Amino acid sequence: MRRMNFDLDVLRTFATGIELGSFAKAAERLGRSTSAVSAQLKKLEEQAGTPVLRKSGRGMALTEAGETMLAYARRLLELNDEAAAALHGTELEGWVRLGLQEDFGESLLTEVLGRFARAHPRVKVEVRIARNLELLERVSSGRLDLALAWDAGVASPHAERLGEVPLRWIAGDNAASAWPQDSEPLPLVMLEAPCMMRSAATAALDRAHIPWRIAFTSASLAGTWAAVAAGLGVSLRTPLGLPASVRALEPHDTSLPALGSLGLCLHRAEAEPAAPVERLATILTQQWRGLPLAA
Repeated sequence: MRRMNFDLDVLRTFATGIELGSFAKAAERLGRSTSAVSAQLKKLEEQAGTPVLRKSGRGMALTEAGETMLAYARRLLELNDEAAAALHGTELEGWVRLGLQEDFGESLLTEVLGRFARAHPRVKVEVRIARNLELLERVSSGRLDLALAWDAGVASPHAERLGEVPLRWIAGDNAASAWPQDSEPLPLVMLEAPCMMRSAATAALDRAHIPWRIAFTSASLAGTWAAVAAGLGVSLRTPLGLPASVRALEPHDTSLPALGSLGLCLHRAEAEPAAPVERLATILTQQWRGLPLAA
């Protein structure tokens, strides 16, 4: 069978259009005419040998093949961009100060820093793991260049909304022992206040008229997961970064109130950051989009 070599330029147009939700916007961002973009999409479907888009109302939606193609397109483009950056990586020098929540320690940090270090060995990265409020304060005061933080309704001048992650009740394998028995309050395992997820959990339970009590308070997620795994109670978080000892309950698995989703934002200290900062922000964004929960 003849090998198919996909055109990276075409894949970039395809991925950009899906990311922006509009191929007209993709044409504008990429500096192409809409007819040129249409021709590229036609070429992609010819190369793929199957439709990757279908009509959905007034717009377009991905077919099953299109979803597969998008995942590979993002991987190919990331590898291409990493290779290009590596060839010119010695041009970048300096420091980048990055702030993250504990949730992203395993799901993002390892891959992001690995890619960045390979491409830009002369740039030093300083990482701070902290709570949401501290991250925002440090970005505002210029003590961090970048911060990946939950959308807590606090605006920042140079924030980019990356997407949303579902909120889920978190339980151990012996979850049944954590549910309230008869009229007993639901035991909660939470981070120390102030904590936006702690507030969201108690507010949701109050609205549902479910009695609760704080059974365990921790200063870190590691302590929270240990207590949940031990069956001391349930917690509220996103499915990101969960250890194997606990699990996120789907809405149909529990009678506890559903809580929707939580926005995620990338905050920059400056509107036009230095090149190393902007490059790390790009890799961070790309890696986030590749996560199963990215939306």
